This record gives sequence, structure tokens and C-alpha cells, in this order.
Amino acid sequence: MFKRWLKHKETMAGALNAQAAEKAAQYAAHVERLEARVRVLERIATDRGADLAETIDQLRLQAN
Repeated sequence: MFKRWLKHKETMAGALNAQAAEKAAQYAAHVERLEARVRVLERIATDRGADLAETIDQLRLQAN
């Protein structure tokens, strides 16, 4: 009986670890996308010599 319970606990722990790893991967991908968006905004804010609308359109095309 104890061995069965222990095996169940090990299985549950493995499932929780898999869920945690998946969540971590999702958060990492989300952070990467946000960082890319911030870089685009920084380029827009610091590029004073170019036409703003044209720059935004070019950056949108690059992001897609």
C-alpha cells in the first residue's frame, strides 16, 4: 500500500514539474516578445532624424 502511495506521489511530482517547466517556457517567450517591443520603442524614441510614421511602418514590417 505504501509503495503504491509513494509511486502516486512521484507521478504527481513529475506532472507538477512538467507544468512548471511549461509555464517557465511560456513566460520566457513572453518576456522575449516584450523586450523586442521595448527595443522598437527605444529606436523610435531615439531616432530624431527620420520621419516618425515611416519609421513605425518599417519597424512593424520587421517585427512581422
